[in-house]
Amino acid sequence: MFDKILVANRGEIAVRVMRACEELGVATVAVYSEADRHSGHVRYADEAYNVGPARAADSYLDQEAIVDAARKADADAIHPGYGFLAENAAFAARVEEADGITWVGPTSDAMKRLGEKTEARKVMRDAGVPIVPGTTDPVDDPEEVVAFGEEHGFPVAIKAEGGGGGRGMKIVSSADEAADKLESAKREGEAYFSNPSVYLERYLENPRHIEVQILADHHGNVRHLGERDCSLQRRHQKVIEEGPSPALSDALREQIGEAARRGVRAADYYNAGTVEFLVAEEDRGDDPLDEDADFYFLEVNTRIQVEHTVTEEITGIDIVKWQLRVAADEQLTFEQDDVGVDGHAMEFRINAENAADGFAPATGGELETYDPPGGIGVRVDDALRQGDDLVTDYDSMIAKLITHGGDRAECIARGKRALADFDIEGIPTIVPFHRLMLTDEQFLAGKHTTKYLDEQLDPSRIEAAQEQWGSAAAATDDDDEPVVRRNFTVEVNGKRFQVELEERGTPPIRVGDDGGSGGGTRRSRPGGGQSGDGTATAGADAEAEETGGPAADGEEITAEMQGTILDVAVSEGESVAAGDVLCVLEAMKMENDVVAERGGTVTHVGIAEGDSVDMGDVLFVLE
Repeated sequence: MFDKILVANRGEIAVRVMRACEELGVATVAVYSEADRHSGHVRYADEAYNVGPARAADSYLDQEAIVDAARKADADAIHPGYGFLAENAAFAARVEEADGITWVGPTSDAMKRLGEKTEARKVMRDAGVPIVPGTTDPVDDPEEVVAFGEEHGFPVAIKAEGGGGGRGMKIVSSADEAADKLESAKREGEAYFSNPSVYLERYLENPRHIEVQILADHHGNVRHLGERDCSLQRRHQKVIEEGPSPALSDALREQIGEAARRGVRAADYYNAGTVEFLVAEEDRGDDPLDEDADFYFLEVNTRIQVEHTVTEEITGIDIVKWQLRVAADEQLTFEQDDVGVDGHAMEFRINAENAADGFAPATGGELETYDPPGGIGVRVDDALRQGDDLVTDYDSMIAKLITHGGDRAECIARGKRALADFDIEGIPTIVPFHRLMLTDEQFLAGKHTTKYLDEQLDPSRIEAAQEQWGSAAAATDDDDEPVVRRNFTVEVNGKRFQVELEERGTPPIRVGDDGGSGGGTRRSRPGGGQSGDGTATAGADAEAEETGGPAADGEEITAEMQGTILDVAVSEGESVAAGDVLCVLEAMKMENDVVAERGGTVTHVGIAEGDSVDMGDVLFVLE
């Protein structure tokens, strides 16, 4: 086993890896950016090294800085976690070539074969694993997209070769969209994965997302650890994951599991990985999908997954420890028949987002209260502690809540209890959304697909959940008056009561440090809300603010979130109509089109491609 491991990541996954190292008696090294100087993973590690400024490209994605830190610390292995450099074959090769440092993961060659989607499709096809109709070579010309759509039917998915989690994927509904969507997908691929290559797939309209956890060693042993159902997604981003899937029959899950093993073995792959599939949902009543259901290979994630915790809870296998053991050339000590599934588990991603406001990410704040739940069947993976400032330069996930029960019903019951007990104040989270889903008939019946949240769930139900379970809500009236809700405990004749007081249009009542979850007083966000398809509608501020912007007459269109301008689509003097795209704003790893709420003439452009903007900054002025 190793003596010291550098974890090339941050947040809860870095702490998760460090905990496994601690149990194995291995020392740990953290790397951190300037923004993460006081973050939880830095506190947890035995030693830590600064690798650059807040911008990920200059710190967590700086390959040379990461390897130099490992050398300075005399670390003999690097674990990449997930995200950042975890699926970067060039970085894996750099670590492999470094004297005395072991890469905790598959070989760079295997990562290249399976990490790039077109290569992975070829490997799986040759191994007899069903694949969705699509291209196996990169696509550069919009006419190729149109031709593919005419042959296989629209919509068509354009996917980044190095992508995952919906990043770098664009859906083309008609030939008219091909050019813009192709350029956008290539741009995201370059920005997030340093790889602009994209390929095409037939887009399945209403599938389930099933993934199989794999462990393989250097001695040719390949095991699958059952499947996880990740069908509850918003814009291709997983929200709740569970295992085993409530939709699969035992015969079908065995078929999918063996297909995953077959494909991984053909790729000469070792360490941990996840093989993802799309399964065609059918009108099946209360019966699970049988062995005749169609399933297709989607992609391989050549790293640990966010939702690996689900598999750990139902199998009792510590996947991270096995990553380390395999990297140290140890052999798997269990056979496939030894892998059993005990009960049911779910993972709830606790993101710093307001689900009632289009899942808009928090732009800052402090965890004034952070009190995670406990009790039997409850696990919390996190890195933050009470009093920490929220770092908004990276992903919005602040914790993962995992519940486990003897069956799905008990798992859900424990989820309801744990979510109600999860006390977070100072920033908004999607805890109210999770509580809603555990009362949702479609989800409880296991009939949801990847389209459920985006196309079927009534948004007003999310707003009602935020009202009921969020401790602070945004004003939605046209007059933009602040609304503050406060909970008080009062005692009458010796009996305690919980009382909620709503204030509208008045200064908030100060209670202690005045730190309600969600930030206390909160004005409605300038520029309107964020729609479910990632379109940010632009409007005018109710009052002019001293932001350092232009002293121009007309309607000010402001940034509704912190981010980076990827593209400016209009210029001064240009006429626009309602719904026209004005610019593309990247925030929290997603592209958002800022569109005109009404028609007019652009009299001022306050941004340029590559600019960083804060919430409230003036982007354009329309007359």
